Amino acid sequence: MRPTLRQLEYIVTVHRLGRFNLAAEVLNVSQPSLSAQIAAVENELDVRLFERNRGGVQLTAKGADFVDRAQKILREVQDLRTAMASDLPFAGRLRLGVLPSIGPYLLPQAVRELHRLEPGLRVLVREENTKDLEAGLKSGRFDVIISTPEDHPNTIQNRLFNERLWIAVASDDPMACSAAPASAIDLDRRLLLTLDQSHRISRIVYALAAETGGVVSDEYEGTSMDSLLLMAASGAGVAILPDLFARMHAMHRSEVTLRPLQAENADRDIALLARREGGEINGLSLVTETLRKAAAAILQ
Repeated sequence: MRPTLRQLEYIVTVHRLGRFNLAAEVLNVSQPSLSAQIAAVENELDVRLFERNRGGVQLTAKGADFVDRAQKILREVQDLRTAMASDLPFAGRLRLGVLPSIGPYLLPQAVRELHRLEPGLRVLVREENTKDLEAGLKSGRFDVIISTPEDHPNTIQNRLFNERLWIAVASDDPMACSAAPASAIDLDRRLLLTLDQSHRISRIVYALAAETGGVVSDEYEGTSMDSLLLMAASGAGVAILPDLFARMHAMHRSEVTLRPLQAENADRDIALLARREGGEINGLSLVTETLRKAAAAILQ
């Protein structure tokens, strides 16, 4: 199959060093052999990769595209070799997707503990909404995700914790006068603020509104939990917040008052999810237990 990995390496090295003779020396091949291999690729693909001049070589437009793709392929091959030789969980590199309302408040403690337990494990974290997490898990962009299990059918689901909801209101709102838990009656005919509908919490809030007589704002959908706090602080409505965010961040904001919400279905389950295909996943239990312990320490 052409071009071969070796040919890709030749072309990337010539680009990096800018000269055929230097590349040949580094690659431990003769310059005529190197030139012949690159010419073979150019003939095979019917493209010109390099412009040769007295100062060395420069990539053509097609050559630049070729080198960019070749570098990605070579990195993937190196990652494959490393993974096959590694006994670490997730072959030494965990690609973790997480809800934005969870990641900043749970992962610092959990990742620190994972590093203590497995110093060689790299954890690559990306925050995305529910729909994008689902797509990323299906495509293999993520090894595992932290999300709401009902949004990811046909997956391995390790429950982590149940997260209650809180309300946040402006400091001069009548609901700010009490520190007791808010009830369904308190939400009757109140304007509720939530994230856009690509997030599971939005659907939870719409269901709450239907059960309590509240109304979800159709003029404003937050792009982040912080933006919901700002809207609540301005008196625009009642922000509905998940437990981790409320405890770790929102309750330290002086411009809003927080109260836990005690109402039916005012909660959400959070799980660690993986694809079903592929057999046993080395490290899944370790990550699950570490996340459970980190969450329990915060929510106790």
